[in-house]
Amino acid sequence: MSLLEIVVLALVQGITEFLPISSSAHLVLVPALLGWSDQGVAFDIAVHVGTLAAVLIYFRRDVAALVMGALALLAGRVTPAGRLAVWLVLASIPVVVAGLALHAAGPEMLRSVEVLAWATLGFGLVLYAADRYCPAGKQVDHLGWTGALWIGLAQVLALIPGTSRSGITMTAGRALGLNRQEAARFSLLLSIPTILGAGVLATKDLVDAGDVTLGLDAVLGAVLSFVFALAAIAAMMAWLRRASFTPFVVYRVALGIGLLIWIYA
Repeated sequence: MSLLEIVVLALVQGITEFLPISSSAHLVLVPALLGWSDQGVAFDIAVHVGTLAAVLIYFRRDVAALVMGALALLAGRVTPAGRLAVWLVLASIPVVVAGLALHAAGPEMLRSVEVLAWATLGFGLVLYAADRYCPAGKQVDHLGWTGALWIGLAQVLALIPGTSRSGITMTAGRALGLNRQEAARFSLLLSIPTILGAGVLATKDLVDAGDVTLGLDAVLGAVLSFVFALAAIAAMMAWLRRASFTPFVVYRVALGIGLLIWIYA
């Protein structure tokens, strides 16, 4: 890979992984539009490791509290952080089951630009509706295990390219009455087990293929995606403290319509 490809793909992955605009859509579109070949599984794993590190660093206090809460649960004490840890595990189960089933069936059956375009547009409008018309008075502590499970079930839709994992889970959070920051916070914390699970599955494929070499391209991609993702998370959380999801919706609608015009014209 050239340096330009590494920087651009790490930038795309880092910025789009946690914004509600679909990283999978951009990682399919950018190489296709620029005529680049597939970056390979090792590079894909590396940039996901970078984005995972970014969310761990940004939410380090939450992550530390979750660990302590989980340990307290093992000791028989229930704390708010312990309950949140259980909810995150519960919310992760549906996408793990669905992801394994899709992996066995072959994920390429959903990888078409047409599917990507309609998902980008449609789920963008769903995000707007949830953000515009649903109440926004709840904190994550008010979510409950049923709310966490609903968000987890919604996350399964992210297996459709263009949906956006962060977008659909933030949409579900807003639909359940979480305020914008709390919906984003739960979504990003939920990304930790999700990215870990996807990374383990991709690593297994890499080992099975007999190619476990980690080159300089992958290392540089991981570092750059970490930097870009950390900046994107900080910017989004700052934005959501004072404004809505509308700019993300506008971007998704414009991208979806542009792709549909390109496909059908």
